Amino acid sequence: MIPPERYGSIGELLLDAMLQFKTETALLEFSRKRTAHELSYLQTKREADAMARKLADAGIEAGSRVAIAMSNQAAWPIAAMAVFFRGAVLVPIDYKLDGPDQQKLIAHSGATVLVTEYGEWREMAKVKSGELALTKVFVTEPPPREELPANHELWTIGEADGSTPALPIVRRERSDLATIVYSSGTGGSPKGCMLTHDNYLEQFRTLSERFPQEIGDRFFSVLPSNHAIDFMSGFVGAFAAGVTVVHQRSLRPELLRWVLQEKGITHMAIVPLLLEAFERRLDEKLEERSTVEQALVEGLRQVNAAFTLDKPRAWLSNKLMKPVRDGLGPDLKMLFCGGAFVDPKRARRFYELGVPVVIGYGLTEAGTVLTVNDLKPFRADSVGSPLDGVELEVRGADASGVGEVWVRGRTVFAGYLDDPEQTAEALHDGWLKTGDQGYLDPSGHLHLVGRSKNMIVTAGGKNIYPEDIESAFEGLDCEEMVVFATGYVWPGSERAGSDLTKEQLVAIVRPKGESPLGDLLDDLRKRNRSLPDFKRIGGVLEWSEEFPRTASMKVKRAQLAEALREQAKLDALVEVQA
Repeated sequence: MIPPERYGSIGELLLDAMLQFKTETALLEFSRKRTAHELSYLQTKREADAMARKLADAGIEAGSRVAIAMSNQAAWPIAAMAVFFRGAVLVPIDYKLDGPDQQKLIAHSGATVLVTEYGEWREMAKVKSGELALTKVFVTEPPPREELPANHELWTIGEADGSTPALPIVRRERSDLATIVYSSGTGGSPKGCMLTHDNYLEQFRTLSERFPQEIGDRFFSVLPSNHAIDFMSGFVGAFAAGVTVVHQRSLRPELLRWVLQEKGITHMAIVPLLLEAFERRLDEKLEERSTVEQALVEGLRQVNAAFTLDKPRAWLSNKLMKPVRDGLGPDLKMLFCGGAFVDPKRARRFYELGVPVVIGYGLTEAGTVLTVNDLKPFRADSVGSPLDGVELEVRGADASGVGEVWVRGRTVFAGYLDDPEQTAEALHDGWLKTGDQGYLDPSGHLHLVGRSKNMIVTAGGKNIYPEDIESAFEGLDCEEMVVFATGYVWPGSERAGSDLTKEQLVAIVRPKGESPLGDLLDDLRKRNRSLPDFKRIGGVLEWSEEFPRTASMKVKRAQLAEALREQAKLDALVEVQA
């Protein structure tokens, strides 16, 4: 691993990594089961050098802004590296957004060059017509007969041979802007988070202290590369450790499993929804086994759990849990999981099956991660302890110790682009006001209980956080479910509790297929009765539309609440406290 302390910018760090690990495989990209690209570190540097020259010809220099809008593939990190070689500011755009939203963010960022793939580009009408103020647009993989507009250029990786001399790297200071990242953030609406080179280099230092990667490891990049977790773990951190980054262009579950099982994947960053999908697959495979075999697996799980109470013992888990691990990924060392609530029971189950799930907590406004479990011992009940250099306080705590989480450290962002008002709301004397509610236990581990805006106070003075209640309904036979406080969704409504005495919790449920809501009520009521009185939901509302989600698959609560407010009425609630 390359120590980040000696570098002043991400570009300098990556350049040294490309040279130090030049014979190692840097990028491995699959298109279904076909190898689309396999590049060594030296070949990756040559590709980035060639792209850096194209950017220079397009007028990109220190401080210029370059947007990237493309799905996970080898071209993404190569383009990003080229941006940093030019000393420019990277603007990673979520490829899952629709064209108009992407264009809005590109325009807001002030980017003058866009790097994108054909599938994304064709959805951007203003880019195609030249309405957006872009001096150059690089497009990958257009059809052979596609005629690109005048300020566009085809870009193809795999053609650089190193015959053209590389341009000198443009030096930057740690305090200089490295990226502008758009996130739902602490205020609920997309804002451009300004992050410096120091933010990222310090984040890499603190993360690698707890979870170092090494040459020979393979990181499977499945979260969008614009997302903070994948950007650090599957780009900056991976390359600085000589790791191979693996991409699969198809996101079909069977092809993701194929990569995990066949291509030596050791590390992966996921969100809870993907962990849940892994568990479903695991259960399906176990159900195919005989009763005797299932009993044997359960016995081995208990033995493994007993011998790994204090810390993981990979050599033992690999032997004891081999049949299970082969089904998940025989070389898998670790899963990094965050971005939303992680079910403690599910995380512990994977750990006891020999696959440690590292649970952490962070915000785009603070780099990537603020707290993380160190697995010594494994704990599924918290989001871990603060990383080195992170100061964390719980302010305005109630009698139970729950208050708002405030953080300070070198990974905290510089503010929101062109938004001093929102910046002033989030930053106070160097402290980031996260908007998340939580408490610290005696060991210094942070426990999150929800967001302060979506909260009710019971007549008995108890604060209830709907996000905390959702865990009681894990596995409910529906597509999606989320819990809201009625006063948050329908403020001012008498039934919602305009005087805060009639407010209640409600479940918004999207049933599977054509299944009626009634099929779920018995199970939902049974689970509801198992909760303390003050935590029970009072009603359930059927919702047919797919829940809006962020790149990390968190439900966009504010956006869903707005849709409910406009399209649904409280009178449609079905009572469940029966």
